[in-house]
Amino acid sequence: MSPSGTWTNWSGDETCRPNRTLQPRSADELADATSSAAAAGQTVRVVGAGHSFSDQVCTDGLLLNLDRLSGLQHVDTEAGLVTVGAGTRLSDLNVQLARHGLALPNLGDIDRQSIAGAMSTGTHGTGRKLGNLATQIEALELVLADGTKLSCTNAEPEVLRAARVSLGALGVITSCTLRVVPAFALRAESRSMRLAETLGRLDELVDTNDHFEFFLFPHTDTALVKANNRTDEAVRPPRALTRGIAEFAENGVFEAVCRAGRRFPSRIPRLNRVVTRLMAPSEYVDQSYRVFASRRSVRFTEMEWALPRAVCAEVLQEILRVIDRDRLDVGFPIEVRFVAADELSHLSPAYGRETAYLAVHMYQGMAWEPYFRAVQDIALAFEGRPHWGKRHLMEADELAARYPAWDRFQAVRSRLDPQGTFTNAHLRRVLGPVGISGTAASADDHLIGSPTTKGR
Repeated sequence: MSPSGTWTNWSGDETCRPNRTLQPRSADELADATSSAAAAGQTVRVVGAGHSFSDQVCTDGLLLNLDRLSGLQHVDTEAGLVTVGAGTRLSDLNVQLARHGLALPNLGDIDRQSIAGAMSTGTHGTGRKLGNLATQIEALELVLADGTKLSCTNAEPEVLRAARVSLGALGVITSCTLRVVPAFALRAESRSMRLAETLGRLDELVDTNDHFEFFLFPHTDTALVKANNRTDEAVRPPRALTRGIAEFAENGVFEAVCRAGRRFPSRIPRLNRVVTRLMAPSEYVDQSYRVFASRRSVRFTEMEWALPRAVCAEVLQEILRVIDRDRLDVGFPIEVRFVAADELSHLSPAYGRETAYLAVHMYQGMAWEPYFRAVQDIALAFEGRPHWGKRHLMEADELAARYPAWDRFQAVRSRLDPQGTFTNAHLRRVLGPVGISGTAASADDHLIGSPTTKGR
């Protein structure tokens, strides 16, 4: 929050002025504040790191920051379970888990988000046998609008499946119980590859690596491919100087290139070709969390689509064709990752199908809508679903048809937040008004969890 009371997200292009902001020190304090806001007819939203690119957090009511509800609360090494405060940053959690000889099985390429924010928006890493981060949730604790505390567990599976990826529409998550694995090392390899070869060998590359992703720069025929594989080799991380040079290239040099492209858009194709020529191969072994996440300081906005894996290459080729046809000024690479099918989360973009995620970006200060709208049109033609934490231009009636468990989620939402306390303009657009519709009307009462204790 700025001194003026204005909240701004990480990318700097979404702002709001809440009536009140609060960093509760306990779940009880949070429950009191939430119930008071609800009684006054105010909406309640929650912010973590502010790393979503949409107006998902924005409110003129109560804005809760959960930074003080953070840290490991319980560790069961034998069972492979940990309970963690909802406001814990992924970067901090990784270090804390490592001290116990544990790790998350997968991570995205940024670790600045809060655990609850990352889970609630369907954030993911890459690895065709691994689901998005929310699939690691075994249980979570919610505070509802009236201050009631609700434990979401497999004893009430319908609630848990709605709560894993909820966009904050059900209540305030105060803690999560996660399934973890023994700490492990990864051999990390990256190199340039011709785009035609990358797409021609795509199934092989995805299927033969634990974690595979690639970046392709529009206006070039080059992809940067990254493969991370589990190994029993001794850890041999990059030297500090080598890592520093790589981070400078990925941030400092790339920032300069982006600024040049923003000022001189006609030079973007040439600048992209220069960047691809600067990409050097690398190979090292390090602890998993140090390999997965990278430091990103270049500011941008982003759109990402979850697509059936089988159409990945075709969609990419169509996006590149439209960029050239419409002479779109695209200086950022397209990022491509892969995840397993997910049926543990009603609103998971990977629900029911092995998924390729395609992310497109635009540097701060540049017009993003023409490019993002063109990408959305292509993705929709191939049964795409948008990432909930990124920009998209869809509304609830369009989204409902793309999620087989949509009505099941809405049934839980209607029961847990019947007055729409946790709704804002963004959620009204993408989820619609609170209310049971379609097949949700027949959901059995016993599938919906019962509140437990009052938080005051």
